[in-house]
Amino acid sequence: MVREPMNPTLRRVTLVLLPVALLIGAAAWWKSSRSVPSTAALTAAPPAAATARPGASSALATPAPLELRDSDLVALRELPLQRSLVFTGSLRPLQSGWVKAKVAGELTQLTPREGDALRAGDLVGRIDASEFEMRLRQAQQQAAAARAQREVTRRQLENNRALVGQGFISATALDTALANDNAAQATADAAQAAVDLAQKALGDTQLKAPLAGQVAQRLVQPGERVAVDARVMEIVDLSRLEIEAALPASEAAALKVGAMARLEVEGQSAALQARVARINPSAQAGTRAVLAYLSLPGGPGLRSGLFARGEMVLEERRVPALPLSAVRTDAAQPYVLVFEGSRLQQRRVELGLRGRVAAPPNGSPHSGPTGADEEAVEIRSGLDAGALVLQGRLGSVRDGQPVRRLATNALPAAPAASR
Repeated sequence: MVREPMNPTLRRVTLVLLPVALLIGAAAWWKSSRSVPSTAALTAAPPAAATARPGASSALATPAPLELRDSDLVALRELPLQRSLVFTGSLRPLQSGWVKAKVAGELTQLTPREGDALRAGDLVGRIDASEFEMRLRQAQQQAAAARAQREVTRRQLENNRALVGQGFISATALDTALANDNAAQATADAAQAAVDLAQKALGDTQLKAPLAGQVAQRLVQPGERVAVDARVMEIVDLSRLEIEAALPASEAAALKVGAMARLEVEGQSAALQARVARINPSAQAGTRAVLAYLSLPGGPGLRSGLFARGEMVLEERRVPALPLSAVRTDAAQPYVLVFEGSRLQQRRVELGLRGRVAAPPNGSPHSGPTGADEEAVEIRSGLDAGALVLQGRLGSVRDGQPVRRLATNALPAAPAASR
């Protein structure tokens, strides 16, 4: 039997697929030999439980103690807390005034410049007085003529009285003379009043400072013509300053006249003290804000228009308090971690007044974890007085965490303000 030769195409396909099949088989064998351990290896390897240390399982169940220093804990103590309100505004003088032109005319003199100090009544400028001098002379001459006419009627009245007594004239003629004398007297009085008005107008050509202070601005210059009541110069008194603060209606209800505030004014390195002098009885129509006016004494570097940022004390009470950082709010209700024995226990607390710790009356700063001006919060319930609470700077710590105190010295006490 004679075999037919293989098709050339089939031969080429067989030659190509045969090496590929061999490579795939070798790869599968190598992978199975790597994943399945040999019997010798299984026999030689010791059990994992046999090689583990005896206390390994208990070490994983109980975390290592957290080492604490005394500065990591703070005690619940009674502190004077202040609830304050921050506001902004600009300084302005408590008293200021305008030099105004009381008569119309050309301004011939205006001596003081911006920044010059003036006393009340000082002469600061003049208005051309030539026209007013002529009006005064005219009024004086009319008054002199009226006095002369009244003198004539007075003598005539005296003569008529003598003639009536002698029977030479009737009583009617005497009454006429008396009426003429009264009219002449009224004319003389009116002429004298005109003289007084002309003298006042002449005096008004001199511009005088209405109050003591400094020149803030000049609105006109010599040579300009000014109208009646035109503003010529502004004078401000920097001995007393005030700031207008717009407060929310909810906060303004707790504000009282006499409350103190601390101001930070641009250009001033030290804080300034201001006092609430007045409270507006009406709220603003658009914002419903209530305006409070705080006064403070003037000083070097204080100028009208400087921007100021203030903090006003609305309420101050002595309450059991903790630093605000020690109260944790990552749960549904606020809580603290209390040091009890050798563990930290979670305690829910009820919060109250939130504010800053007031400085003692002598002005010395507090020492300890809760110092003067540090933000703190009232603890109404949930903790006993003197309880040691973990500070918030240590981050997240779970309930029941074992702890160990490193220091043996007494815990620094939170300050208590002087009574």
